[in-house]
Amino acid sequence: MLSRTAESLYWAARYMERTDATARLLEVGYRMSMMPTPAGGHANEWESVLAASGAAQGFADKFGPASKSDVAEYLIFDSDNPSSILNCVRAARANFRSARTAITSEVWEAVNESYLSLLELEKNRNLSLPEMCDWTKRQSSVLRGAFSTTQLRSDGYDFFNLGYYVERADNTARLLDVKYFVLLPTIDMVGGEIDRFQWLTLLRALSAHRAFHWAYGGEIDAEQIAHFLILNPASPRSLLFCVEQVDRHLSHLSLSNKARTPADEFASDMFTDLSTGQIKRIMAQGVHGFLSQFITRNAELNRLIGESYLFGAV
Repeated sequence: MLSRTAESLYWAARYMERTDATARLLEVGYRMSMMPTPAGGHANEWESVLAASGAAQGFADKFGPASKSDVAEYLIFDSDNPSSILNCVRAARANFRSARTAITSEVWEAVNESYLSLLELEKNRNLSLPEMCDWTKRQSSVLRGAFSTTQLRSDGYDFFNLGYYVERADNTARLLDVKYFVLLPTIDMVGGEIDRFQWLTLLRALSAHRAFHWAYGGEIDAEQIAHFLILNPASPRSLLFCVEQVDRHLSHLSLSNKARTPADEFASDMFTDLSTGQIKRIMAQGVHGFLSQFITRNAELNRLIGESYLFGAV
């Protein structure tokens, strides 16, 4: 496969998964903003959303204090924000167009229809924020379904899934960090109603509320939720699950190319570290620090994949 085609598939997947994550972040902010703010307690939920999305500085350069309407505009439609939902769908469409001969017509139709519908939504502005979040998540699922059910299991399938799971791992870490650091309540509020509501909101935003109860049952528990989203191998959004999938697809490519790369070794090391990790140790050392380190390592994995497969010789 041409390296530019592989690169296009990789980034198309990353951009589409990023739209899904942005919608989920906005949903977290919206739900948490419904709760009363105790004196001296929480930070502004919308500032938390911006911090988790990595868009705080860009927003601050253009707007004043964070508000629901401004944050929603910036993260959904703003052309100055390279990670806005509109810009991500546009970038995904451009990458799929570059790889047009390597994807099925169903995949192209799914992304093209999403883009055209989004342009109409930008013009009409006829959806509420929760409705816009739901629409975005559905479109991402439609595209993912089209790719999974029609695409040949070849190198292109592996490159697409590499992008998908690298991006999903990053987004899970950032969403979890919203709760564990940015929105961390004061000590006397831990275990209270607001704390419990925030955990429920996070699970629902990740479409993981029912799966969590299937896996653990009982009451909402911070340690169990952290385990579910970090170390549970059966949870499709956990860091361990995502890194395992990256390792698997890199192994497929290595077999195809008859050579292992630095990206293979790095992903294998990440998988080993997570699969032998213990949630009590992670929590004792500090979840925010662990997540920050993971995000840094995931970015390095992305760089190594690029060097190994996407930007070299054809």
